[in-house]
Amino acid sequence: MSEPTGCVVSGGGPAGLMFGVLLARAGVAVTVLEKHADFLRDFRGDTIHPSTMEVMAELGWLDEFLRLPHEKVSRMTMQFGTERLVMADLSKLPVRAPYIAMMPQWNFLNFLAEKGRAMPSFRLLMRAEATGLLVEDGQVVGLRARTTDGEQEFRAQLTVAADGRGSVLREAAGLEVEDFGAPMDVLWFALPRESGDTAETQGRIDAGRVFIMLNRGDYWQCAYVIAKGRDAEIRRQGLAVFRDGLRPLLPVAASRADAIESWDQVKLLTVQVNRAKRWWRAGFLAIGDAAHAMSPIGGVGVNLAVQDAVAAANGLAEPLLRGKLEDGHLAAVESRRMFPTRATQRLQLLMQRNLIAPALSEAGLARPPLLVRLLTRVPLLNRIPARLLGLGFRPEHLRTP
Repeated sequence: MSEPTGCVVSGGGPAGLMFGVLLARAGVAVTVLEKHADFLRDFRGDTIHPSTMEVMAELGWLDEFLRLPHEKVSRMTMQFGTERLVMADLSKLPVRAPYIAMMPQWNFLNFLAEKGRAMPSFRLLMRAEATGLLVEDGQVVGLRARTTDGEQEFRAQLTVAADGRGSVLREAAGLEVEDFGAPMDVLWFALPRESGDTAETQGRIDAGRVFIMLNRGDYWQCAYVIAKGRDAEIRRQGLAVFRDGLRPLLPVAASRADAIESWDQVKLLTVQVNRAKRWWRAGFLAIGDAAHAMSPIGGVGVNLAVQDAVAAANGLAEPLLRGKLEDGHLAAVESRRMFPTRATQRLQLLMQRNLIAPALSEAGLARPPLLVRLLTRVPLLNRIPARLLGLGFRPEHLRTP
């Protein structure tokens, strides 16, 4: 059995690691458990938005962080049939890094892990998977985990679930989840990028299809949006049919689709939009995807998770240091983060209903919806998409020592 700690966190993703590092920086003893042996997973959230980079700047780490390999995306365009619109221009945001940094998530997580390991009160255990909660008199007092040393118990003032959309600990805590549905899933794959290609991140809606290309330097990270549940049907039709469907959507040579030689190169993201009706119980808190699964629209999931971590550390570091954590502290974190979560999900659901679902219908979209045209063409309104995409509804700032 491990020695008691101030906080134990299940999940070494953006929410769990950022929260752990911020608490340790404030002097709270933290143990973060990550079930994998490393952070190397393809097609995870690789978009680091200005809101997250503002946090890195406040920590004094931004310059060092931006020395990691990344691509800058300051403008996003979408083509509807033959009409091309600038959906968001982040270059005018009043921040230190007015762009999205496209960076492999494992680099971001390794960066945070290295910062944490330099702090005496931070401990990161790899290949350690939380399996359940320790509960005494109705209060969560820690968790059980499978580790390389066998089954262990980790006792703590606070147990945090940052273990993703299928959170084991959220279920163990009995937190009810409300599902809002999604009309789509996403097929992710990579295509080679050549020196003469545009650098612009872009999307296309045409003939009932939605296709996004993200510049990753030497390759394009591609998202082919499909109607919910159509993955098996598409694969049954065969790879040649899939490639032929891609060719007219590509802003580069149609032959680039031939780089997809196997279905193993095409990964399915099953889209979910949901959130826990309550994020906490005595001694326990859920953050990040464990509290709310976001649609991939806007690529904001990683950044909402980081914002949760900052708000949670701001509100909980002092009571944890004093050994005086109360239910009201946990409720205050939920209250602060519930508004931006709800607002972001409502916006995503609006786009799913009015943009994605019609685009995936047999008729497709002949032209951009009225709201899209207003937001991209009216001078005062066209600042809104960039601000919401880059900073969100309630960007958090460091309040921890």
